[in-house]
Amino acid sequence: MHSILSILQEHAKTAEQAGEAAGGAARALASANWGFEQKDIYLLMAIPLLPLAGYIIQLFFGRKLPRQGDWMLISLMFAGFGIAIYEFAKCLGAWSPEFKIESRTMGLSWNFLGSSPGSPSLVAGVLYDNLSAAMLVVVTLVSSLVHLFSAGYMKGDSRYHLFFANISLFSFAMLGLVISDNLIFFFIFWELMGLCSYLLIGHFYYKDSARKASLKAFMTTRIGDVCLLIGLCILYQHFGTLQFTELYEKVKIAVQNSPTHEWPEWLTAAGILVFLGSVGKSAQFPLHVWLPDAMEGPTPVSAMIHAATMVAAGVYLVGRAFPILTPDARIVVSIVGSFTGIFAATIGICANDIKKVLAYSTISQLGFMIASIGVGGVGAGLFHMITHACFKACLFLGSGSVIHAVHTQDMREMGGLRRKLPITYLTMLASTLAIAGVPLFAGFYSKDAILAHALARAMNEGIWYYYLPIAFLATASCITAFYMFRLVHMTFHGEPRDREKFDHAHESGPAMAIPLIVLGSLAVVCGYPFAHGIPAPLFSEARPWFLAIWEDHVPFETLLGGHFAEHHEHYEHILHESAHSNAVILSLCAAGLGISLSFAFYYFRWFSAEKCANAIRPVYNTVLNKYYFDEFYGKTFIAGTLVFSKVSSLFDKYVIDGIVNFVGGLMKKSSDASASFDRTVVDGFVNFAGFGTQAIASISRMLQTGRIQQYVAFSVFALVVVAALLILR
Repeated sequence: MHSILSILQEHAKTAEQAGEAAGGAARALASANWGFEQKDIYLLMAIPLLPLAGYIIQLFFGRKLPRQGDWMLISLMFAGFGIAIYEFAKCLGAWSPEFKIESRTMGLSWNFLGSSPGSPSLVAGVLYDNLSAAMLVVVTLVSSLVHLFSAGYMKGDSRYHLFFANISLFSFAMLGLVISDNLIFFFIFWELMGLCSYLLIGHFYYKDSARKASLKAFMTTRIGDVCLLIGLCILYQHFGTLQFTELYEKVKIAVQNSPTHEWPEWLTAAGILVFLGSVGKSAQFPLHVWLPDAMEGPTPVSAMIHAATMVAAGVYLVGRAFPILTPDARIVVSIVGSFTGIFAATIGICANDIKKVLAYSTISQLGFMIASIGVGGVGAGLFHMITHACFKACLFLGSGSVIHAVHTQDMREMGGLRRKLPITYLTMLASTLAIAGVPLFAGFYSKDAILAHALARAMNEGIWYYYLPIAFLATASCITAFYMFRLVHMTFHGEPRDREKFDHAHESGPAMAIPLIVLGSLAVVCGYPFAHGIPAPLFSEARPWFLAIWEDHVPFETLLGGHFAEHHEHYEHILHESAHSNAVILSLCAAGLGISLSFAFYYFRWFSAEKCANAIRPVYNTVLNKYYFDEFYGKTFIAGTLVFSKVSSLFDKYVIDGIVNFVGGLMKKSSDASASFDRTVVDGFVNFAGFGTQAIASISRMLQTGRIQQYVAFSVFALVVVAALLILR
């Protein structure tokens, strides 16, 4: 134990010294956009546009292309990964936590509404900083490997070309979200991912369970999306912008201008609403119910959702929005995240579907990330998101390899598969060690960093509710180690429980094995460089440099000055002096206890899991049925919605339609009366006038003979009559 702590502290000092030496050079590069040019912006834009171009081509011509176009989309994704690596290398060359490139400052932006004074604008731009640089590498790497894995796993599928088209669109949406410099386009890509998840979860549309799961995922995440949209409206109303850098600056000014440096209540509300968008997307309690059912989709889709796209987007949003989260909002974030961590972990203990075990594991680990950001460990939470992407993608693809071999997802029908699937076994074992937090594996460093920040916050604040994340996360760490090794034991160890399935099992081909080997290797090493200063001091005292934004290296509180700066200095002192050491001990104890219990129950079989379950049968059944949340939602919100819909339908039918029909009938009778009056009176008068005119004209026509003698006779007769009248008068 002492040696581990000594190694961490020694490399932390090295990291700090090298970081100070690099600071001057970094500030010098800042005046020249850190060495970036407009071509780099176009290259960054090409990363999401490559899978988009592939999607369009695949959608229209995929069936006619060789191998139904899979090679094209795989190549485009790996090309995007190459660009991401190239730009990430330049980001590392800048070597500063203040690194940031904006296309707007380089004369590249696109206005989609107009530029007249006073009119609303919708301007698209690229934001490339340490966080987006790391995310681009992770997303393109995982997406590329999932594309490659899918070529073997989905072979023979009737909608093979559409699957590749949709999964490429999925990648485009996430990559576009990562480089967006404002929340409007962030939200557009956010919603596009929701559509892609609906299409991919329901890929096996002929299965009723898949159709329901896709609809459940789509509708559940919409709840969070509505909250997010309302939060964005509040921010725009008060700040007049949704561009990230402008928002951060205006929030800082708003707090600085406050006489007591108080955070506005409306900003707390906006921050919580934005966070609720992440609750839906990242399947946090109580909107967690969609993610386990999403396992009805193909396994490569599960890997994408859990490692590179949907759920990662929610954590990414909380990280981006951290500077606008008030202290009260951060408390909500930390408690929700930490509670989700332990809540989902308990369900994972009882699950027997291999993919659903991993699904609840994802929900739990996302809770770790969210809680870390809530307690101020933004860098630690986002660092865990990156390590988690590697080992969770490996675990899901490994589960796909197992399912591909034995054609079942029920672990009770497996066993002894390490002899038939050695590559799958070794890579999944490495990833399991990583997620359990075993030293020298990736998850140990990031999980230790989260616990350190949570402990430092609790020790600094001295308030009881700051100790909740510690209690929840430490317990969740122990449970995670237990159920993940339970998965390994039930799947790969012991004797086969279904001999027929075991006899037909075989290792996957190269298209599926290569991604497993790459991701399994990353599960071992991807945390090490950032924790031990290799190849350079990017990580110091449980804080990754290239992810250390906002409070970790540029503390937002210190920018406000006064009490905030002193408060943060005390927090940093606690983190360095005692919290990190205690967190290492706590993390190792939790992992050791969980692993030991799993071996005792499922490997050595010193204890019977069945007897333990029977001893606490009511509790076991409650956890096995996921605390009856689906049933509760079904009988309350869903049933209530259906009743409301039925009442609305009846109201519409008998009240709204009744009023409309009554008014329509009244208008019909009125129009009939008007038509009758028109026919009898108006038309009668017109017809009478026409008939009279016609009669007079007929009489007049008799007098118009054209004979002059007759006209003279009429004239003489008229004169005689006139003369007679005059004489008689």
